[in-house]
Amino acid sequence: MKKNTMSRLIVGAVMAALAAHGVAAEWQPNKPIRMLVGFAPGGGTDTTARGMGTRLGERLGQQIIIDNRPGASGNIAADILANATPDGYTILMGTIAALAINPSLYKKLSFDPLKDLQPISRAVDSTNILVVHPSVAAKNVAELIALGKSKSLNGGSSGVGGAGHLALELFNLQAGTKIVHVPYKGGGPAMVDLLSGNINLIFATAASAVPHIKSGRIRALAVTTSKRSGLVPELPTVAEAGVKGFEANNWYGVLAPAKTPRDVINRLNKEVVAVLNLPDIKALLFKSGLDAAPSTPEAFGDYIRSETAKWQKVIKAAGLYQTN
Repeated sequence: MKKNTMSRLIVGAVMAALAAHGVAAEWQPNKPIRMLVGFAPGGGTDTTARGMGTRLGERLGQQIIIDNRPGASGNIAADILANATPDGYTILMGTIAALAINPSLYKKLSFDPLKDLQPISRAVDSTNILVVHPSVAAKNVAELIALGKSKSLNGGSSGVGGAGHLALELFNLQAGTKIVHVPYKGGGPAMVDLLSGNINLIFATAASAVPHIKSGRIRALAVTTSKRSGLVPELPTVAEAGVKGFEANNWYGVLAPAKTPRDVINRLNKEVVAVLNLPDIKALLFKSGLDAAPSTPEAFGDYIRSETAKWQKVIKAAGLYQTN
């Protein structure tokens, strides 16, 4: 028997043994990977996707192409993913909106986050900051509440049902204000109108707000998380500032279409987690008010289910009716 024939037989026997024990070869992508983002460039979701994309592409040996598909508070991008070929070449930087809020907000969704999408890893937790235009005569949350009860104010968000919108509705519910919601196709466009003075306030991602807070173009009043943020430690939480029990966290995560092979999910999870643990990526995210929060696919799936139940209660309590 020739030597090369013997080598092939040995390799074949080893591969057969590995397969018999459930050990699969690691998935190796051979073309660029598209990462869908459900919001316009400039917002927190887009910032996260682009910050991670370059390093993720390096680890996978393929370019990560960011594909912005804004609209319907992330539903458009999530629907594209749900209908994509489940081969690992189309993934989504999903948000709390499309994954955990919209199922309770919309009567008819063209996708089911829990059935049509497959979690890869939670990516980040995002600190939201209550910011106002300098023309608003409120230097703190108490003054904003008083102002909101005496005159009409409006607040922008990245879209109906987004984290910023739900934070606004929760604020109205708990503070007794009636701030009018103004939806945009992403956090970036909403911030542009706030900077121009066309709207009064936003519960904005830190990624989009911090640079303008530092420049003095907008005024920060509080953070929406349960604890103060290390990025802006001087700011109280909304709960500390007088709205007891207020908490509205924001988060993003990476998903694939349902039925994506497990070896593909495992490889993508491995590399996403590795990227999120890189010191420079963690520092980059932190500067934008984002805390890396890598997880297993199973843990991310459990988290989506728990958040869905939480916001379903808030939507019902706030009287937000489902829309088509």
